[in-house]
Amino acid sequence: MGYVLLVLILIISILLGAVILVQNPKGTGLAAGFESAGKIGGVQRTTDFLEKATWYLTAALFVLCIAATGAFSAGTGGDNGFSEDEFVPPVPTEAPAPAPTNPVQ
Repeated sequence: MGYVLLVLILIISILLGAVILVQNPKGTGLAAGFESAGKIGGVQRTTDFLEKATWYLTAALFVLCIAATGAFSAGTGGDNGFSEDEFVPPVPTEAPAPAPTNPVQ
């Protein structure tokens, strides 16, 4: 479930970046191509759509990030998600080989 959420987060992040890049705060972004249609409200509708899309995508990204955090930390039972075995090298359980003895001649 967590990996599905990560894929959705990636898709929404790409869409959010695209919607933000299309916008221009001075009104000369995507809406600039519709200047002649501005008399009938085309520019206003385009900017309203882009602004609403930005807010909806941002809210969805926030919710999915919280859900992914819960999905990946579920079942750890108060643990921080890491086990000590990941960081401590294993201790060899075999006894070291005895040193060879040379008889005195």
